Amino acid sequence: MRKILIVGAGQSGLQLALALQSQGYEITLMSNRTADEIRSGRVMSTQCMFHTALQHERDQQLGFWESQAPKIEGLGVSVAGPESQRVIDWVGKLDGYAQSVDQRVKMAGWMETFAQRGGQLVIHGAAVSDLDYFSRTYDLVMVSAGKGELVSMFGRDAARSPYDTPQRALAVSYVHGLGPRPEHPEYDAVRCNLVPGVGELFVMPTLTTSGRADILFWEGIPGGPLDVFKGVKDPAEHLALTLELMERFTPWEYARATKVELTDAGGTLAGRYAPTVRNPIGRLPGGGLVLGVADVVVANDPITGQGSNSASKCAASYLSSIVEQGDRPFDEAWMQATFDRYWDTAQHVTKWTNAMLGVPPEHVLNLIGAAGELPPIAHRFANGFNDPSDFENFFYDPEKANAYVAEVAGTGAAGA
Repeated sequence: MRKILIVGAGQSGLQLALALQSQGYEITLMSNRTADEIRSGRVMSTQCMFHTALQHERDQQLGFWESQAPKIEGLGVSVAGPESQRVIDWVGKLDGYAQSVDQRVKMAGWMETFAQRGGQLVIHGAAVSDLDYFSRTYDLVMVSAGKGELVSMFGRDAARSPYDTPQRALAVSYVHGLGPRPEHPEYDAVRCNLVPGVGELFVMPTLTTSGRADILFWEGIPGGPLDVFKGVKDPAEHLALTLELMERFTPWEYARATKVELTDAGGTLAGRYAPTVRNPIGRLPGGGLVLGVADVVVANDPITGQGSNSASKCAASYLSSIVEQGDRPFDEAWMQATFDRYWDTAQHVTKWTNAMLGVPPEHVLNLIGAAGELPPIAHRFANGFNDPSDFENFFYDPEKANAYVAEVAGTGAAGA
């Protein structure tokens, strides 16, 4: 039985640990917090998982909260004009529903399941010196803890990392009491509100520790009017600031948020980080090698909502590579090939996310505007969140984008 150590108990680390455990591998999982500490702690993310990522969980019988979490059936985009009015507003229906489960709920539950199934759970904040020792006693060591000392083992891949500073200041509030969207009260949707030159507000339904809730998530351009959360420690002040900015920049969203309250004292989060792709193999002082997982090696800004999706896809890809390797060594060549296989998918997420962080070119603005008049474009754009590789076909290149809009418009005219 092959022995594998996974450091980090997030989406990717736990999904991989549980999947390998079910295949008969001897798995040790290291976490710097217990399940109870995670469950009672601060929110960690703004996860919204689309169909493919959810299916990876279903394939491993890990979708424990699927019946409880809101079913997100659409994805809407609004663009604010200079007077804070909506100049563009549309929603595209998803082919397969998305869901958001607070990672405090999911990670705590998965961690307990891993231990109940006989996995070795070690509560310890791992250092490089620990891994140096463990690399000699395990067939494979993987690092899926995306922050701290361990990440420094994985060098930045400059060719794949165009930004070396954070491109957004992030501020999250989990709330109860948000009113329904008047445009589609009969179903749930993620709403992306773009405020040109200022930032973005995302609103999404979620399942949290206290049941159904909604996430209010500001992404502010650094130095701009949304970049005001640094140093705010009081959760009530954080929410008040969030709502004040909504009233100023997205009044249509503020109108349904006048009665919201935080889900709990840990329901806020603020921070920023530079989107970075890193080399996948970490070298230990004693000569051992470790493999980086998910956002340890490919960390994108959350503007496109891909973090937990990418983590799930990385876990599924790595699982296949590990199982297919059989009894052969997990050597450097295998590690590089394993990452390259995942990068085939991840590169599309990175390209799209980095594009969305920049000032949108005219053809992209035209595309987003056309989606308001032509439902097939809205539908395709919305479903690109599940499969970002499709953006290659109509999003980046002005000629492709313009030809696509013309084609859809012509089809619509003929149909009319």
